[in-house]
Amino acid sequence: MKTTGFFFLAAFILGIMNSFAQEIVFQNLKFEAKNVTASVVTLKGEHVMKVERDLKALPFDVNRLESTVDEPTYVRLKDIDFQNGVIEVKMLSQIQNPSPFQFAQGFIGVAFRIDGNDSAYESIYLRPKVGRSDNQSFRNRAVQYYAYPDFKFDRLRKEAPGMYETTAPVDLNEWITMRIEVTGEKAYLYINDEKYSTFVVEKMKGKTTHGTVALWVDIGTIGYFKDLKITKQ
Repeated sequence: MKTTGFFFLAAFILGIMNSFAQEIVFQNLKFEAKNVTASVVTLKGEHVMKVERDLKALPFDVNRLESTVDEPTYVRLKDIDFQNGVIEVKMLSQIQNPSPFQFAQGFIGVAFRIDGNDSAYESIYLRPKVGRSDNQSFRNRAVQYYAYPDFKFDRLRKEAPGMYETTAPVDLNEWITMRIEVTGEKAYLYINDEKYSTFVVEKMKGKTTHGTVALWVDIGTIGYFKDLKITKQ
């Protein structure tokens, strides 16, 4: 009985600690970590959010690439319900050294319309490593849309080549401004304050119509974020 009581108490305390550890306050906004490690750090004199995929919480298998990437690996905002409007954030991407994935591209972006249990959402992310590649076919994959859980990059690439990916003049180790305008079934992506959109998703394929917003990274990425702004319509 004493042993059982001890383990029960230890589990209870650990649960409390984990619940507190999941919440991060940054720029007067409250976030929850989902399958990532996250913290507020100083980068070149600025306070920024640092996010990396947590391989203990969500393992990665290079032999099952399609089923272990494009997952809910993000810090999600608390107390917001977003349907239509504008999401803008500055992001900087680095590749972990050593990297758990030799083909890591610095995967970094935004997820939105996330449901309450992280089972469905929309996302647009970047592969900054190939944004200025000398290989045009690589460049054409610098931007990626996907809808979790049914329409990840691999399915979209097979069923509609070129429709959900495009090029963008981005790179690792530099601040990139990503602005996503969401209107009904459409999403427009603007990069670095460009007047015209870099990318348009003509009809999003997700199951959700509203939900929260998150800062997203994937395998092998060290992601930094700042200046998140959300305008609902």
